Amino acid sequence: MYSNPHHSNQNPNWQQNPYHHQQQSHDPQAQQLKHHTLMTVKPFVDYGLQEAKFTSHAHAMLEVAAISYLIGRGYTPRMAHQIVESWETNEVF
Repeated sequence: MYSNPHHSNQNPNWQQNPYHHQQQSHDPQAQQLKHHTLMTVKPFVDYGLQEAKFTSHAHAMLEVAAISYLIGRGYTPRMAHQIVESWETNEVF
């Protein structure tokens, strides 16, 4: 089975992550990061849920993950979505 080294149950260094404790606190910066992150990806999660009705769940999740990755790399959400859509031909990557 695939092992994800970033999953907290499998990564012994998760306690050393400075954001781990912030996620559980009422630190305004942590709350702002949480809100900004979730509000940035939520439209694409919603899009992926709709997309999954017409393609497969795996395809929709891959598309949302690719968009999110590109956003993390500095692309605007709109540009990231356009780039990922440009990779598709007949709803296939």
